[in-house]
Amino acid sequence: MSEHLLVGLASIIVLGIIAQWLGWRLRLPSILLLLVFGIIAGPISGVLHPDELFGDLLFPLVSVSVAIVLFEGGLNLRISELKGAGRVVRNLTTVGVFVTWVLTSIIAHAVVGIQWGPAILLGAILVVSGPTVIIPLLRQVRPIGSVGSIVKWEGIVNDPIGAILAVLVFEVILVGGFGEGTSLALAGVFKAVIFGGALGLLGAAAMVLLLKRYLIPDFLQNPVSLMVVVMVYAASNALQPESGLLAVTVMGIALANQKFVSIKQITEFKENLRVLLISSLFIILAARLPVEQFAFSNIENWVFVGLLIVVVRPIMVFASTFRSNLKWNERAFLFWMAPRGIVAAAVSSVFAIRLTESGYAHCEILVPLVFQVIIGTVAIYGLTAPYVARWLKVARPNPQGVLFAGAHSWAREIAEILHNEKFPVVLIDTNWQNVTAARSSGLSAYYANVLSEDLLYDIRLDGIGRLLALTPNDEVNSLAALHFVDIFGRSGVYQLAPVTKSINGKHAMPMHLRGRYLFSSEATFDYVVNRFRAGAIVKKTPLTDEFDFEAFKRMYGGSAVPLMTITESRTLRIYTAESKPAPEPGETLISIIDPVDESSE
Repeated sequence: MSEHLLVGLASIIVLGIIAQWLGWRLRLPSILLLLVFGIIAGPISGVLHPDELFGDLLFPLVSVSVAIVLFEGGLNLRISELKGAGRVVRNLTTVGVFVTWVLTSIIAHAVVGIQWGPAILLGAILVVSGPTVIIPLLRQVRPIGSVGSIVKWEGIVNDPIGAILAVLVFEVILVGGFGEGTSLALAGVFKAVIFGGALGLLGAAAMVLLLKRYLIPDFLQNPVSLMVVVMVYAASNALQPESGLLAVTVMGIALANQKFVSIKQITEFKENLRVLLISSLFIILAARLPVEQFAFSNIENWVFVGLLIVVVRPIMVFASTFRSNLKWNERAFLFWMAPRGIVAAAVSSVFAIRLTESGYAHCEILVPLVFQVIIGTVAIYGLTAPYVARWLKVARPNPQGVLFAGAHSWAREIAEILHNEKFPVVLIDTNWQNVTAARSSGLSAYYANVLSEDLLYDIRLDGIGRLLALTPNDEVNSLAALHFVDIFGRSGVYQLAPVTKSINGKHAMPMHLRGRYLFSSEATFDYVVNRFRAGAIVKKTPLTDEFDFEAFKRMYGGSAVPLMTITESRTLRIYTAESKPAPEPGETLISIIDPVDESSE
């Protein structure tokens, strides 16, 4: 018996991580693979039986895991992102939720034939989307402007709202009376907001106080933060069912936006934990699906899913963005971004059982139908969103901007030239003086660690298509290249050549653990710094038929180091140790030259 339990636990973790890896490798939404693996492991092969494995602990464990996922989602929300978009986010999470709830309930009753009570509950469940699907999709699409922040805020904030709404609808259904049920629902909303909001802020304040007074050692920061999250969730749920999800989301948002202490270590830990929890949750919940009820051939179910995508979502976005400053293409992108995630799966699994026990018909269809919605929306949005975003011009198909890891003086010189040439540039440095100097020059600069996972949510990468790792630390440069390879691709991450070499004269860092070497194999950080200390400068040289690249080399000699060229089509080409393009007349060459050469020009 113990061996059977061990195989079940191991299969959850193994299948979950393999699905995540395959999703990354194949550039597919990992949730689709998680659902497929869970269905194969559970109802099809019979290897995994979550109810036998966890017993009565199944749904409490699922609930706590969802709370941790939502807390991590809250850590990714910055109030600054709402500048100019706060009204739209507010409407999407209020008016949009109501419109989605009403229309989904009507369609579920009219098309699928579900009774009004369960149909209204289903509508409440399906107002959610969530960080489990939104954040990975946004990383892949990388929309420009505020539309990405709007989608992220909507997805994370809607989760606790949808969960609370579903609980209240469930309680009204059990009461059975409209008048008494309405008063119960209003009281529940009031208590959820009060208890959830207050306890969330209290939990965040407690963590800030403990960290600010150094009452927690570094090695206990993550365990203590996890303990506080679980305490806040349990306490809020004890006062009002499902208000705990709101509490942990509020706690995460409050911690992310406070300026008193650094939460970098907590954020990085929660990111890793989130991946593990999401992987396990989808495998577990998918393994519980009764295949005989999974009506893939039922045309009514697929019509229901299609109407959610092409009717409900556009209507709710139109109602939420009416008279807003969003452009038509930004609204169209919002039309096409509403995948459902783990909260919908978890909540539907709990309520379907309890409604069936209470004698309501058609409730057994809720879970398969919700999973069908998850599969359909994730597949359609996940596989088409990058192409739709580029078609709508809310994502740049060939971004030419540069992200600089390092904001020291000569990195700023290169960045200023590119900035003046209208290329987007972003600089990152852990030296505050460098960041301040970059901002004083009109450049976009962030005081941050380039290796932080949280950085991907803090900075805007609109129009950025490559990374130049220019720090004095060779290991940091290599890690930065690996950190951004999923975003920019292996061809778009560059780093300075390291100082350390192996015995045969080749660089010791293997190719798969580094970026492309910038400029030349000898252009280490020390080499470039010494050149600038000797008086070298960064120069922009327009090439013409009269003064072409050969004339440039004759004038500036072998000491010139070409860095990059700007083509006539406004494409940026970077010089590397392996690739040294010969610029043509009409292009602009950016290079490092000695001042003596410039005086002889």
